[in-house]
Amino acid sequence: MSTRLNMLGAYGDWAASRVEAGPGPFSLRNPRWTSVEQWRKAARAELARSLCRPTDDGGGDVAVRDVVVQRSSERDGLSIEEISWQLPWGPRTEAVLLKPSGAGGRLPGVLALHDHAGNKYFGKRKIARTAAPPHPMMERHQGSYYGGVAWANEIARKGFAVLVHDTFPFESRKVLASDLPPCAVERLMSHPEHAREMTPEDLAATEPIRRYDVPAGEPQHAIAAYNAFAGQHETLVAKSLFSAGTSWPGVTLAEDMAALSYLASRPDVDPARLGCGGLSGGGMRTAFLAGTDDRIRCAFTAGFMTTWSDFCRNVSYTHTWMVYAPGLPGLLDFPEILGLRAPLPALVLATTEDPLFTRSETERAGRILGEVYKKAGASDAFRISMYPGPHKFDLPMQEQAFAWMKRWLA
Repeated sequence: MSTRLNMLGAYGDWAASRVEAGPGPFSLRNPRWTSVEQWRKAARAELARSLCRPTDDGGGDVAVRDVVVQRSSERDGLSIEEISWQLPWGPRTEAVLLKPSGAGGRLPGVLALHDHAGNKYFGKRKIARTAAPPHPMMERHQGSYYGGVAWANEIARKGFAVLVHDTFPFESRKVLASDLPPCAVERLMSHPEHAREMTPEDLAATEPIRRYDVPAGEPQHAIAAYNAFAGQHETLVAKSLFSAGTSWPGVTLAEDMAALSYLASRPDVDPARLGCGGLSGGGMRTAFLAGTDDRIRCAFTAGFMTTWSDFCRNVSYTHTWMVYAPGLPGLLDFPEILGLRAPLPALVLATTEDPLFTRSETERAGRILGEVYKKAGASDAFRISMYPGPHKFDLPMQEQAFAWMKRWLA
């Protein structure tokens, strides 16, 4: 019988014990590994098997196609390109490229990864601003989490070329309610007490449900309704992706790697000086991308660091399906995904009152990463900093993250 409240009740202690017994078989902390290079190669192969990342038809990394610059503008000392491209799946991806106006030569590049925040109607606009006025909801979002600024614009002013793209299923990549069978939408959005088995008539209905698709003008009440639908839809997305032989973090990683390849291919970007970072869902994406792809020479993650034990016992209820892949927690702990980049540099930023994580587990995750970097002979390449306050990536945290990028990339 479980002795404390947790997400699995009487099964919690048993479930958590599966990831609390000690370093997993592909953890660098496991004594079996004496060679960092052999460990990294083997652990990344196991991570790849767990994520089942989709590839192109030939089995290679997915690449962007048909890149179009939709408009160019100047704002507050920045040159801004609004871009779109096509991936092998889904609608066109929209992105923003920001760099200092008049900059010449090849700049260090940053892939800025937007957050989740239970808001799939927006993606890149959460952290980037163009010449168009920001949506009022994004002004409030940036005020709540980012000190009132669009952090992608702020780091671009430091001398970086910064790419911000929508990832599946946010903003330009979102799933529309009208593209689902009507019976599925009705069931998702029904009160649990009113949920019922579908009748043959329900299953035969073909008229799309459009009331959750946001009309022109982006009214806030309609966006809230769409986000409610998208939140309920997450479980179906995860089930369907598992059934397709992939996983949500696998799909996200494939899209982020494709965006990184585009950034590296630009003539105004130095492909040897690339970094990435983000808050919350962007911090989670950073762990997978920076832990997998050595083209990322420097990384920071804000507001997303804990252990699988914390997810299992305490906080899975408040986190997206984007983080979970079957079997992965038995191989290595969550912070060790980011640790797969050791000895390349990584900065972890966390807060003392983040309701999304258990503070003691965030601190333990930091110690785990410290052990990984120490064994890799690169203790100087890892830092963890705790800031007072709630879930955020505010101006003082940005200052440290930007200085970290300048240190390792400039």
